[in-house]
Amino acid sequence: MSDGSGLLVIERILRDRDGIWNQIGEERSLGKLTRDLLLSSSAALACYGAVLGASNTDQPVLQALVSAVKLPLLFLMTLAICLPTLYLFNLVFGARLQVRQALALVLVAITVIATLSFAFAPISLFFLVTANHYAFYKLLNVAILTLTALVGLRFLTAGMAALNRHNEERRKAEQIVAPAMAPAVGPVPAPVTTAEAPIPAQLPAEAQIPAAAPVSPAVPALVPAGAPMIHQPYPGPAQAMVGNGVMPAGYPVGQHYPGMPMHPQARQYPVPVAAPPEEKQASMSLLYVWILLFGFVGTQLAWTLRPFFGSPGEKFELFRSIDGNFYVDILRPLGHLF
Repeated sequence: MSDGSGLLVIERILRDRDGIWNQIGEERSLGKLTRDLLLSSSAALACYGAVLGASNTDQPVLQALVSAVKLPLLFLMTLAICLPTLYLFNLVFGARLQVRQALALVLVAITVIATLSFAFAPISLFFLVTANHYAFYKLLNVAILTLTALVGLRFLTAGMAALNRHNEERRKAEQIVAPAMAPAVGPVPAPVTTAEAPIPAQLPAEAQIPAAAPVSPAVPALVPAGAPMIHQPYPGPAQAMVGNGVMPAGYPVGQHYPGMPMHPQARQYPVPVAAPPEEKQASMSLLYVWILLFGFVGTQLAWTLRPFFGSPGEKFELFRSIDGNFYVDILRPLGHLF
């Protein structure tokens, strides 16, 4: 499926979520995807925020405009506060999660929340017009946002699980490719039987090796032509034959020199290929803890940025004084209803 852009990215998330997870896992066009998610979620949250603010009886239009700005700001500020925690904790526990991948995953969840909230906007507006009860209207919209948040965070956990599977498949592919790229043979350490002496800069004239010393035809070729050859050291006494000459006793025994015939017992040995280090996956338990943290930070920040709803009989306010907390304010309307 072709990549959706702008506001249409939500359709791609709902229809082709596997393609979204693969794109994030491969880090392909993440800048464009992040920009589209940010645009789509901000527009949807702004529309739903305008519906929330329309309940104000003093300045409904002004409160609607302010809430249309506050609601996207609420989610983006919560993301900015909590994203470093998600990234750094996964980094500490050894998961290879890039910050751009973490940002894209969380923005996918926020976009789902925003789009579903926008879908509930006509229902919220219907109850605002037909049943103008402030406590009921507030609880209704809190329930809508809670429901959409649960669905969006489920997308987040599904995306993280898909990213873990993608990284595991990539790691297995690297383990298969690495031996194929390795050389067929490798050097074998030479056992040194005598103390090694420094090699003089110039051999004596009688011991110099001919430029093209013939190799004895009696020695069978153990390696196909053109293949890389690693010779097992030529064992022998302190004086070893080199081509048609004699190596002086001062040279290290057990080394191969140009022109030295390969010993009949020489063998080729496979090079041990070190497997790539095992890659840890992002912890799902840590993700659930982070989701709880995201919820607590978001609700407290919403309480700090209030009002989002226009309280009947009260004058328009951009911000209110910080007192109490979000949970006490939600329990109070429940007492008024029952």
